[in-house]
Amino acid sequence: MDSTTQLTIRRTGTTTPARTSGSPAPPGSHEITHSGAHVYDPDRPAGSLHLRAARVLEGNWTGTSTVPSHGLYPHQWSWDSAFIAIGLRHLSPLRAQTELETLLGAQWGDGRIPHIVFNPSVPLDAYFPSPDFWRSSTAGRAAGAPRTVQTSGIVQPPVHALAAWLVHQADPGLSRSRSFLSRMYPRLAAWHRYLLHRRDLGGGGLASVVHPWEQGMDNSPCWDAPLSRVTPAAPRSFRRADLDHGSAEDRPTDLDYGRYVRLATDYRDGGYADGAGEFAVEDPAFNALLIASEHALAAIAQELGAAGTARHARAERLTAALVERLWDPAEGMFFCRDVHGGDGRGGESYGGDAHDGGESGALGSERCSPESGALAPERRSAESSDHASEQRSRQSGAHASEQRSRAGALIPERSVAGLLPLILPALPRDIAATLVRTAGGPHFGLGGVARLAPSYDLTGHAFDPHRYWRGPAWFNTNWLLERGLRLHGEHGRAEELRAALLETADTSGFAEYVDPYTGEACGALGFSWTAALTLDLLHEPARADQADRSTQVVSHPGYRAFDSVHGTPPHTSHASHTPHTPHSSFETGAKGGDRG
Repeated sequence: MDSTTQLTIRRTGTTTPARTSGSPAPPGSHEITHSGAHVYDPDRPAGSLHLRAARVLEGNWTGTSTVPSHGLYPHQWSWDSAFIAIGLRHLSPLRAQTELETLLGAQWGDGRIPHIVFNPSVPLDAYFPSPDFWRSSTAGRAAGAPRTVQTSGIVQPPVHALAAWLVHQADPGLSRSRSFLSRMYPRLAAWHRYLLHRRDLGGGGLASVVHPWEQGMDNSPCWDAPLSRVTPAAPRSFRRADLDHGSAEDRPTDLDYGRYVRLATDYRDGGYADGAGEFAVEDPAFNALLIASEHALAAIAQELGAAGTARHARAERLTAALVERLWDPAEGMFFCRDVHGGDGRGGESYGGDAHDGGESGALGSERCSPESGALAPERRSAESSDHASEQRSRQSGAHASEQRSRAGALIPERSVAGLLPLILPALPRDIAATLVRTAGGPHFGLGGVARLAPSYDLTGHAFDPHRYWRGPAWFNTNWLLERGLRLHGEHGRAEELRAALLETADTSGFAEYVDPYTGEACGALGFSWTAALTLDLLHEPARADQADRSTQVVSHPGYRAFDSVHGTPPHTSHASHTPHTPHSSFETGAKGGDRG
């Protein structure tokens, strides 16, 4: 990373550099000044894509976090902030750390990370559902909702441990001096524990989403069948603020929105307890990101002095569960499973291994509540305490034995979510090869008729190139696909996708999403995760060159899969190491309108 390409926050009378070198902006560099911050872009033209992406992130910075866009999304969103931090690390590792710290500072006592953290200075009518709808501090009291900040009560995909690890690698010295990972680890461990136990509603070891907004692909056709069982809220009971910023033809329908509101209302009125609702779906992208973040959490554990092997093993067991429950070999991709959707094709239950005691107590921080940031000093007591915590979580989860026996039914809708398990290092080779063929086939057209992979099947009955997650292409899902292609040796295809992403970000004005055929901008412009992931892609060639010179080693498939060539060796050693091929794509480098 170019150590001079940083963002420095300056306060009156003090300077807090985000880089370790402390060097000033070099002669000829271009400088943006906004709200007391500076972005340096050395040796690049004033209108460079890098500088324009940096300007988007600077313009959307609030002082403690980054909004997706000021008009349509004026608060902090969970998985947005994870992707934003991944890009911000190339400008300012300090600001990237702050982004994640702000989000996790609003974590609930049961471990969940809410999908929205509300800015109290934003008027209530600027966004719906607003804080007075969610009533987090009262309705979420039993689940440990924070009292000092208002949040939503649902979650979003768990990209956070992966983001934290990549941010650490951008400047390990700064990270260690601020105890960044030791403060993040107990919160991230609690977050994963919540998902693996409270949300295993199908009993197969995978996490379920209880609302379409949780998966992030809000109005995907994958939700149509399970949503059909939900009685919509009365249209007069809510006002859609999203229609003030976009065309109704591009947004979810009023009928769908009424069902979203009904689900959220029932969840809130039930005290945000899991397992009682009408909607429970195991999604391949959500679970793939959980598995990827579990690998990253193992790398964090190593950095903090533990082995990490139990978490890698858990990630591989979860990968096996993903294949067992969601892979359809006849269709050549992963599908969502409707937990309440009938007999299904679920096969045998995968319950036991997924509920192991975690990191075997090697990190005492796992026994802490999310509010605690210090590592416990005694590992033996931490092991027993952590195991007890997992047992309590298992017993108090909503997935009772009768729910755990449900196989559910696969939902026969092709979504880009079904391609995203490509990011997993332990994915069987034949499945990875099949996913690559599916991505380039008629349903997604990647490298052919489509400029970027669409969010939904190009040949599907519900395809619409402009309607939110029912066809348009999104930058975060394509960024993940690019990494997955590299991971599994498809470097040519990955480079083509990278070039298409950069060109589309450039020509679309960093749009929220685009027409998959033409790249026409849709939704909000100057969208934060589009700008952030553009920055990450712009930094990719140098990282790839360094990765070629690396000598990473592993002890079993997937081990240290998310280690970076920029990182330092862990504090512990292992007796048996064997070369690992391929390297994880994350090793080398590292929303949407109706979001609830």
